[in-house]
Amino acid sequence: MNLPVPTGADAFLARFRGLRDRLPGPVDARDAAAAVFAAAGLPGTRDEAWKYTSLRALGEASFQEPLTEVSSAPVLGVIPDLARLVLIDGRYQPELSTLPEGLTVDSFAERPVFGAADGTLPMVALNTMLAEDGVQLCVADGIDAGIVVLLSVAPDGHRPIDFHPRHSIRLGAGAKLTVLEIARGEGSYLHNAVTEATVGAGGMLSHVRLQEEGAEAFHVNTTFAEIAEGATYDAFVLTLGARLARTEVHARLAGPNGTVHLNGAQLLTDSQHGDITTVVQHHALHCASRQTVKNVLDGRARGVFQGKIEVARVAQKTDGYQMNQALLLSPTAEIDCKPQLEIYADDVKCSHGATVGALDADQLFYMRSRGVPEAAARAILVRAFLSEALDVVHHETARDLLERAIEAWWERQPA
Repeated sequence: MNLPVPTGADAFLARFRGLRDRLPGPVDARDAAAAVFAAAGLPGTRDEAWKYTSLRALGEASFQEPLTEVSSAPVLGVIPDLARLVLIDGRYQPELSTLPEGLTVDSFAERPVFGAADGTLPMVALNTMLAEDGVQLCVADGIDAGIVVLLSVAPDGHRPIDFHPRHSIRLGAGAKLTVLEIARGEGSYLHNAVTEATVGAGGMLSHVRLQEEGAEAFHVNTTFAEIAEGATYDAFVLTLGARLARTEVHARLAGPNGTVHLNGAQLLTDSQHGDITTVVQHHALHCASRQTVKNVLDGRARGVFQGKIEVARVAQKTDGYQMNQALLLSPTAEIDCKPQLEIYADDVKCSHGATVGALDADQLFYMRSRGVPEAAARAILVRAFLSEALDVVHHETARDLLERAIEAWWERQPA
């Protein structure tokens, strides 16, 4: 007996059936992903991994395939004058891109490769099913490729669209790269990206994300990072935009003396929903992981942090830490926090914590009594709360871009 397709999956599956023979890459992988997605459907609050976030509303949006006109599609917003890779509606645009030395770039459309991402996750399955393009970055052993901007733009096409870019980043032994990923757009759309990162022995990948999608957009970004012996994966995400956003990172410390940093900040207002979910797998000796996520929530915004540290029996001398802090600027704002430790080794140091609070009334009174207007005083206290989060972004250009984005976000808020 055939089981009914869960609510929300029908339109995406119909799209896949229409595109199946025209999509790049192995059909078998896409068929397998379609079977997973048909069985699971769009995730909702009944799924433990999505306990606080539901994507069932996507099933009512009737998303369509984008009809990208590159010549008329603007590159939105100010970006640093750096080497850049530009995607419009999820499609790589080489004529708008400039490459740094030491970095090899291929497009997924021309050389489609599905890596080892967990295809049982429903949004990864949806990406595998419908991915048309993306970028594949490779840095050879011992090369410092500097910094590159990965800019994804969704110009308002006056109709709801969805795109599912598939990215990969591969660093050889001792290689270094900083990726500054920026997502911007206008209108109603779904941006569902999957990134697979591999950092070779002694390598260093800094991955900084700025998410400022359109107010009606849905943004889902799932990253899988494999960290070899003595390597570092240093990630930071700043979430400002989208109606609903979820950043999900699965990091596996596969070799001894590896390091993972998964930090971020969310600034949300009105009825925005932002979710940061992380899973760090310690599968080797003497590895360290650090996670600090800060949330500033106003209006009826809702923030979510789910952080899980898994320590295998072999992973002795593990050092794991996670902290989630929330600043509620409105009595109707909400934060949901679910830290988890799953430890099978006996010689480890792991901890987690969470704090929730409002602006300090005494500090506000002190500043106002000395002539600082209330709006300015609130801004100063919020920036002080966020400053620690941005301190972990070591690349000066990337940090400056994030600070300017926060400044612009605050200026847009009503006094």
